[in-house]
Amino acid sequence: MADRVVVTGASGFVGSAVARALVARGFDVRAVLRSTSPRSNVENIGCEIVEGDMRDKPSMARALQGARYLFHVAADYRLWARDPGEIVRNNLEGTRATMEAASEAGVEKIVYTSSVATLKPIEGHSADETSRHDERTVIGAYKLSKVVAERLVEKMVAEQGLPATIVSPSTPIGPRDIRPTPTGRIIVEAATGKMPAFVDTGLNLVHVDDVAEGHLLALDKGEIGERYILGGEDVTLQQMLAVIAGLANRRPPRVKLPRGPLYPLAYAAETVARFTNKEPFITADALNMSKYRMFFSSDKAARALGYKARPYREGLADAMEWFGREGYLQ
Repeated sequence: MADRVVVTGASGFVGSAVARALVARGFDVRAVLRSTSPRSNVENIGCEIVEGDMRDKPSMARALQGARYLFHVAADYRLWARDPGEIVRNNLEGTRATMEAASEAGVEKIVYTSSVATLKPIEGHSADETSRHDERTVIGAYKLSKVVAERLVEKMVAEQGLPATIVSPSTPIGPRDIRPTPTGRIIVEAATGKMPAFVDTGLNLVHVDDVAEGHLLALDKGEIGERYILGGEDVTLQQMLAVIAGLANRRPPRVKLPRGPLYPLAYAAETVARFTNKEPFITADALNMSKYRMFFSSDKAARALGYKARPYREGLADAMEWFGREGYLQ
């Protein structure tokens, strides 16, 4: 009988890619979804779907019955919320409840999905796993939530012997970004001609299926308590938008905007969002983050795990193809 693997957050962008990769490898996959989560990403891939919530320990205990491995991918991935503390509480308490349930269920190994959000960018260089944020240096509720949740996992490894390996994806792109993620929203806006300008920033883009493969490599070869960046290529926002424009047969944006005048727009967008409860496209935290080029190195994962990533352009092309097919680019 195939080993049973539980995947939290399996309805989402990264979680569904991990679930698909595990099914393809021949595992008996149990996908944990909240009752309100869309199912289209995992409906017909050959896995068992169960309802559960990472914050609800009894539901996680039920989901983990008979499981040998756990991939904890679920997270509250919002860069804005009416109550920012909610993001922190969800990710910290969700991680605590899930890790405790896994420990009590006797799970043999856990791959915990953190994020490069917990790492401090280095000007002029690609940061690695040693460049750590703390609660004082981090910008925004989402990044803070990932820092405190990651520290909790490290503490449980050190003090309780939790059998967890940590992976830190950079910025995933590609198919099945149903929500879409903040980066997916940039791709959609740029492809439909709604991003005529840009700010001087940069990010590390990686195909979501390479991130998923990196998760499986972490299960196979990752050391307990170690952390591995799963990234792709460092790219400026201008370069990214130029590639999207080429794929969409549009002219690339040429206007570089200073950040200063954008803050009033961000504050206005956040004020509107408080009434609509829809995440604003531009936020003050995002502008503050954009002062740094989020460049990261996956050398450790390449050396220790055999991790590889395809060119970022392929990820953008796959994302655009999927967004077009699903009607996001109307």
